[in-house]
Amino acid sequence: MKIAKTIESIRCLIKAARRAGKTIGFVPTMGALHTGHISLIEAAKENCDFVVVSIFVNPTQFGPKEDFKKYPRPLEADLKMCRKAGVDVVFPPTPHQMYPAENLTWVNVEKLSEPLCGKFRPGHFRGVATVCAKLFNIVLPDIAYFGQKDAQQAIIIKQMVADLNMPLKIVVCPTVREKNGPAMSSRNQYLTPQQKKDAAFIYKSLQKCRQMIKQGVRNTKKITAEMRKVLRRIPSAEIQYVSIVDAETIQNIDKVAGKVLVAVAVKIGLIRLIDNIIIDTGK
Repeated sequence: MKIAKTIESIRCLIKAARRAGKTIGFVPTMGALHTGHISLIEAAKENCDFVVVSIFVNPTQFGPKEDFKKYPRPLEADLKMCRKAGVDVVFPPTPHQMYPAENLTWVNVEKLSEPLCGKFRPGHFRGVATVCAKLFNIVLPDIAYFGQKDAQQAIIIKQMVADLNMPLKIVVCPTVREKNGPAMSSRNQYLTPQQKKDAAFIYKSLQKCRQMIKQGVRNTKKITAEMRKVLRRIPSAEIQYVSIVDAETIQNIDKVAGKVLVAVAVKIGLIRLIDNIIIDTGK
């Protein structure tokens, strides 16, 4: 496994792989890798000849009161996991590499960035879309892999790639979960043992939704009201949103029909956790 610390060096390695006729798989991460990230790497290895992982805590997607400075950066442990997973190249740029001067060009995917997390994290998706566009321009992958846990992010990146005619495919892989249900997240390590147990109610609320839809309930207000009851069993929970939206447009709907995204954001203590499932009623 090689480590390319500069844009110039990663581009040289990519060019060599291309000359050898290899397809490039790319997994963009912010580090603090866990089993969820490894599942993306495994998917890339299965379908591509040359796998690149970026590790970059992107400052432009954090708000002024968010945890950018405290966000975990266990680079050596991450490199060890990448090596074990069979990654070909890791690209861990510094902020100065990615933003050498004041950034004046931004990518803003309208409408899709406004609901759900966009209401609570203004500017977040502008930072995500911009850094992904920069990384795609640097790595030039054939396929890039994202996790379903960050559903809104994945939908936004897919739209950006389509709108800007970027020559790559976005693959969204299933959410990997802890044994008691919560989605794998780098922020889970901040939770106390009790909070980790409490976090199980987030997935239970999603399961409640699935159960109600299976039983024929279609009124989204009735379903989300029951989901909120489940979430209120978390003593320290601050519910930010419980939403059932169209799985493509992320617009609110009154009745469940076709493919829907069921998404939840909850703060447990100081830690903000998100989760979601997609349900396809087929009609």
